[in-house]
Amino acid sequence: MEIKIRRIVTGHSTEGKAIFSSDDVFEPLIIPTGDAAMATIWSTLTVPSDCNDESDGRFNDVGTTLSGGSVIRIVDMLPGASSPMHRSNSIDYGVVLSGTIELELDDHQFKTVGPQEIIVQRGTIHKWRNPSTTDICRILFVLIEAKPFKINGKCLPEVME
Repeated sequence: MEIKIRRIVTGHSTEGKAIFSSDDVFEPLIIPTGDAAMATIWSTLTVPSDCNDESDGRFNDVGTTLSGGSVIRIVDMLPGASSPMHRSNSIDYGVVLSGTIELELDDHQFKTVGPQEIIVQRGTIHKWRNPSTTDICRILFVLIEAKPFKINGKCLPEVME
């Protein structure tokens, strides 16, 4: 993809002083559906997280979200591509870094979101579409597990169409 990501991680020395634990560069990888490339930047296995855990959160086994935890990732939505309709039991904070994305909800309602604009996705069913035929849309997402939305006491299910 040639759009690399630099990640700097801090930590502590054995004396408790702040240090740089890592400084690395990597690029997003195309996902099996072929509509986007993704890179997990970090994840935590719990919320609240444990700053004493020295493992590299980039390498935790995460899906769309991490049950009981959190994920930060970069998504590069490819030109002209769209995701399937989906819903997860999470609250997602999305910041468009470059390009433009269309966010579609039920009944074909949609909004166009551009650079420096923010989406707060609260467990709703949705779809992403990159309207550009030439430009990648890069979005930074932070996903945190949430309780599912309830209608008449019934939880709405997670969906991946």
